[in-house]
Amino acid sequence: MPMKVVDATVSTFGEVFEKFKSEADNHKANLILFLADNEPSTNLSWCPDCVRAEPVIYKKLDSSPDDVALLRAYVGDRPTWRNPVHPWRTDSSFKLRGVPTLIRWEDGAVKARLEDHEAHVEPKIEALLSGN
Repeated sequence: MPMKVVDATVSTFGEVFEKFKSEADNHKANLILFLADNEPSTNLSWCPDCVRAEPVIYKKLDSSPDDVALLRAYVGDRPTWRNPVHPWRTDSSFKLRGVPTLIRWEDGAVKARLEDHEAHVEPKIEALLSGN
């Protein structure tokens, strides 16, 4: 099935997330992937865990038979993310501790999540995608 992908930054997240939530019933799976920004000089993520996990996540989502919506939320550059009061670290819904973090959003809440140390593990991505 086709995967719908939308991107957001810290500054655009509120507006993008509201639209994402309003369209949630149109998709079998609604996922949020919190990622590190790319370094302008290399166009690669500054986060080695993101570099490792992203291709695996996209491969699994692309091969899913279900209709999937993915909101990619970029946390910022390394100094922005390292700030202990980063908005997604302190947000009561997300409580991010690391990137990448893959979240299944269902019924207006976080139903399941994969943290940075497990976001590249294919069986865990499959389980999150299927809602198990």
